[in-house]
Amino acid sequence: MPDLPTPRQILETLLPQLRVAAAYACEIQSRIASLPSKDADNFFGAALSDADLSVQTFIEVAMLGLFPQVRFFGEEHEKTYNTKYFRGITLGEQDDYLVTLDPIDGTRFYLDGHPNFQIILSVLNRDDFEAAIAITPAQNVYYYALRGQGAFKGHLQDDLEDCVPLQVESPDNKIFLGFNMGGLAAALQARYSTISISTDYSPEIRVPSVNGLFSGEIVGSVLAKGNFIDGAALAFIAREMGYIASTLDGSPLPPLHTCENYQLPGLVVAATEQIHQDLLQAIQTQPKA
Repeated sequence: MPDLPTPRQILETLLPQLRVAAAYACEIQSRIASLPSKDADNFFGAALSDADLSVQTFIEVAMLGLFPQVRFFGEEHEKTYNTKYFRGITLGEQDDYLVTLDPIDGTRFYLDGHPNFQIILSVLNRDDFEAAIAITPAQNVYYYALRGQGAFKGHLQDDLEDCVPLQVESPDNKIFLGFNMGGLAAALQARYSTISISTDYSPEIRVPSVNGLFSGEIVGSVLAKGNFIDGAALAFIAREMGYIASTLDGSPLPPLHTCENYQLPGLVVAATEQIHQDLLQAIQTQPKA
């Protein structure tokens, strides 16, 4: 196996390119043109923009120029010209890292002019995440985590070492419910307010998304599936800041290499053990599919 950079070296080296990608995404947001929707199981996943493809291509060029020995998987891998040049796009053996990218996480938010879209880049090992960085360009902030080293927050101009530990004080008592999870709202309403993305999303009024875990807009989230490139990456950052994450039945998150289609089989993230138990109890009240 070729010599590989450390997860921290990958984040440090790519941060300048990610800053450029963030500035680009902000610059063209008000003028962006949608591309034909891609196949997906909801209107969020179907959204596609010029920015998705451009940011991915830009980071692919950086990866191939700086880390040609590292595996890489981007959300738009089927549409870019560079996939065939990477050594691999799947998980390798232990310590043969896979870098993943969601070039515009929340494309629907992005196309509707909302500021809480993200660029998410992660470093995955065979068993678990090693590192993740989630940039919110329109808010000039990013969050990152390294396995076993905690989670941190900084402004876009800050280098990794200038960031501060990620802490949330007095978060809103609100739960984010992903697609196919809106049925939990009734079981949670006595103790929490909820955002069900399938029914509460608005093109005009911004609603929180999963990254609200880091800003204090939400104290928990429930996703029917945890994609490696976005939901699972955000859950990793949340875990490193001390939050709790599990599958929908409360089991520990499985090793990544046992998962299919680059996604965890459901994902619950909570700020405290009590909130986690409340979410699991609500899930148990739902009819089995």
